[in-house]
This record gives sequence, C-alpha cells and structure tokens, in this order.
Amino acid sequence: MNQGIVHPPSNSVHNPRPRPKSNLIKTTLFKTFIFCFIPFIISAYLLAHLNNNQSGKNSEMVILKFHNDPDIANVDSSENESVPSKGTILRTKTGYVSSTMGEPCVSCTTFNILAPIYKRLDQQNQSVRESDFKAFWLARNERIVDWLLYERSSIICLQEFWVGNEELVHMYEERLGGAGYDTFKLARTNNRGDGLLTAIHKEYFRVLNHRELLFNDFGDRVAQLLHVQSVVPFSQNWNDSVEQEILIVNTHLLFPHDSSLSIVRLHQVYQILQYLETYQEENKLSQMPVILCGDWNGSKRGHVYKFLRSQGFVSSYDIAHEYTDSDADAHKWVSHRNHRGNICGVDFIWLHNPNKSQKPLKISWAEAAFGIIKYQLQKASLAENDAFSFLRADNNGNYITYSAFCKALRQVNLTGLSHGLSFQEIKDLWVQADIDGNGVLDYEEFKNQTVSNWLALMQRIWNSTWSEHMDEDCTLEDSDNSIEDEAIGLAVKNAVLFPREVEKGIWPENYSLSDHARLTAVFSPVRLQCSRQSL
Repeated sequence: MNQGIVHPPSNSVHNPRPRPKSNLIKTTLFKTFIFCFIPFIISAYLLAHLNNNQSGKNSEMVILKFHNDPDIANVDSSENESVPSKGTILRTKTGYVSSTMGEPCVSCTTFNILAPIYKRLDQQNQSVRESDFKAFWLARNERIVDWLLYERSSIICLQEFWVGNEELVHMYEERLGGAGYDTFKLARTNNRGDGLLTAIHKEYFRVLNHRELLFNDFGDRVAQLLHVQSVVPFSQNWNDSVEQEILIVNTHLLFPHDSSLSIVRLHQVYQILQYLETYQEENKLSQMPVILCGDWNGSKRGHVYKFLRSQGFVSSYDIAHEYTDSDADAHKWVSHRNHRGNICGVDFIWLHNPNKSQKPLKISWAEAAFGIIKYQLQKASLAENDAFSFLRADNNGNYITYSAFCKALRQVNLTGLSHGLSFQEIKDLWVQADIDGNGVLDYEEFKNQTVSNWLALMQRIWNSTWSEHMDEDCTLEDSDNSIEDEAIGLAVKNAVLFPREVEKGIWPENYSLSDHARLTAVFSPVRLQCSRQSL
C-alpha cells in the first residue's frame, strides 16, 4: 500500500524549513512501524484466531478449506460450508444447535464409502480394482475421514467398510477414536470382505447395548442395532423420568440384480423391524425414536420404501425438503451411480417416532408381499382373469387351492430358491388372503383381496400417511382406556446431500470420493404424548 511507503521530505518552497536529520529518522521509523508491523501483527492474530475456530475450540460457525483436491475443492466446493439449514442450525464445537433457541440437535451421517475391493479403476478391464493399489485406496479413505471429522455428526453409519483390510480398519478406528467416537464394525457373512461401521460420539451418546443381526440370506447381508442414551439431557425442563434414548440401525440391503430379488430386500427389512420389536419387548423398553440408516438399494418407487412408510417411518431428506411420495418427486434427488451407470436415490435416513401409529407388522408385510406377487404377475403380462387362472393351476373349479398357490409362487421365482419366501411366510400370506378360512380362495376373494385391490389399498395407505407431521399425537381406535405416556421424539430440522449437485438429480462426472453421495440429517428433540404401544 502506498500509505506504508515513507518518502523523505523535499526542500521545495512548500517545505522551507527542513527538520533536523535525527528527528527525520525517528519519524520515519515510527511511521514504518505503524504502517508495516502493526498490520502484520494484527494479521497474525486473526490467522491464529481463525485456526482456533477451525479446530473447533469456540462455539462460532466454522468454515474449513481443504488442500487443492479436485474431488473436494472443485466438485464438492459446497462442502466448505457448514450444513445449511434455512438459517436455523449452527454447527458448534459440541455439534449442531438451533440458532434461535439454542436447543441441542442430533446429527446423523450415512455414507456408502465404496469398498476398494469393488471400486473399478479401468472400465475396459473390470478386474483392476482399487484394492490393488494402496496409495489410491488409502488417500481416498483419508479424505473420507477428513470429511467425517469435519462434519462431526453425533452418529456416523458407513456401508461397504473394508473390514478385511487391517490397515484401513486401524486408520478409521484410530482417527475416529481420537476424535471422541466409539466405533463398532460388522463384517458380512461368508467372508465377503466388506461390512458396516457405526460410530457414536461419546460427547452426545453413551452406548447402552450393541447387537448384530445376520440375515444369513442370499446376499450375506447384515445389520447393526445400537441402543444409545443422551449424555446431556435434551432439555433441563423435561420430566426426568422420560427416557432420552434412541435406537439406531445401520444396514446395506441386497442389490436388486433382477426383480425376483425384491422379495429378499423386503424380507431383510421385515427382519430388521421384527428384531426391533422383539428387542423392545424383551428389554421392556419405553417408547423411543428409531433411526434406520443405510444404503437401501431401492428408490422411493419400490416395495421397501412403501413397506417402511406403512410402518410409520419417514424419509428425513424428503421431510426436510417437503417432497411427497408421488412419482413426480421420486427423481428430484439422487444419491448413487451404480455399476451399470444408472443414477437413483437409494440412501436414506429413516425416522420413526414413538407417537406414530401403524398397522401390525405382519399385516403390512403381507400387503407388501402381495404387491410383489401382483408385480410379478403383471410382468408376465397376465390380466386379472388370466392371473386367477394361472394361480388356479390345473384345478378345474372356480377357486385356488393352497398347493396351487405355492406352485404359482414358484413359477414366478418367489419360492423354491435360496432367496425365496419361507414356508411360514407363504402360510401367513395364505391366511391373509383366505378371508373366510375355508381353505380355498374363490374368485371373489381373489378379486377383492388378493390381487386387484392390493395396489389401490397400498396407495391409500401411502397417500394418507406421508404428510403426517412429526409432532402429531397418535389416536388409536378403541383407545379410550389407553394410558398415555410422555416420550421423546425427533423432528427433522434439515437434511443435506453431498456433493450438492445430486440434490438436483445430477451426478457430477468428476466426483470420485465414492459412487454414493453422503447424506447428513439434523434432528431436534420434541416432547410427545402417546398411547403405550410397541414398535
């Protein structure tokens, strides 16, 4: 700056009386100190203060800038900002809080990090995988951990975690552990090489219990259940007897290589919900929120999505962005580009509050399974009358027998395979369909209950439940004598996908951190009044 340069005074007419030389030197040194050194000292102080902010040592919103990494600096440039929240959420050294009320928030991140054993480096030679090159997979996973530590979510759920590599496992456990997280890993069955990792920050939650769920099915899939309790009360004004606890599930469902595998994915979710129900009953737990995280390998148009919606779960991202369950909103965001080059939204953070009423689990399961049966019959280009004849098989009467029903399910690849419906599940479906219990299905039962109206029935369920508010009290039929309890619930404050292009349904070509986007949701606790009921 020109003001920092001191010129010696001239002997012009405007300065007829030059000052003594000693005074001139003193003045020059003083001005040099003022204009040069003071700004330097101030800049150094401000830089130190900014670094202090970035290390999380104060409670102001922080902005973090990484090195010149093309995956981050260019494609993911929006990640240099804290999670946007319509002006209501600030990230602090202790997580997320409301900028208006100062209320604590629970943040959750789910991310399929693409195991190096699956990451293809050469499209012409599919056998070349990232796992063969340590420098590649280590650098990419170091960047992933950088982002996870920057976001500092209360809960982190990772899928395709390379449990088979001790060095990578050690790196994650050391860095996350050093940042205050308790970590839990679970390998897929049959030595698949990858699995799950769930991390819980000790400043927010203490882990009361940790369970492992092995499906032992066609896809060797697994799930983790963590029962956690808030370290700091959500609110000092709330009843101390209210359990401030949450159930968390992390999973990765089977990839639908063909439509016959839809029943496997549906069954995996059914097992998770059964396990949650059993866990709460066996441990005599009061009602509490449930968060389901993971890669569901299915979109909003699929059977799994509708099944979870029928059980009172909501997609946190869709709630935050006010998206409906309609087909019009089904493709407004994406989170994955699969190995076939298709982009779709498959990563979800599901939330179930204790005041959400739902049908009995077996009934919802039967409706979802019949939906898949209907889809398979339609895929075979069978109209209603033809479908009845197909299910009737060789029987000449105007009815369907149980044996014919089983035979038809085998023909559409829903039974008879290692991943098909079990004997008990087929029996349960038959009981649901056989309304009068006479052991056969006549045409009217078939027409009214089994095929034609199942889709319409499910649509009514989805349309009537998607827009219910998170803080509504449930009202159950014939519950005049029910006992109401106070419970803790969670309200969706915000949810964000990274890289941000995917929120517009676009997959950025130069994004290579994973083949999935990272999803982070922020919740705030709410107090609920609801009737006693199990999940």
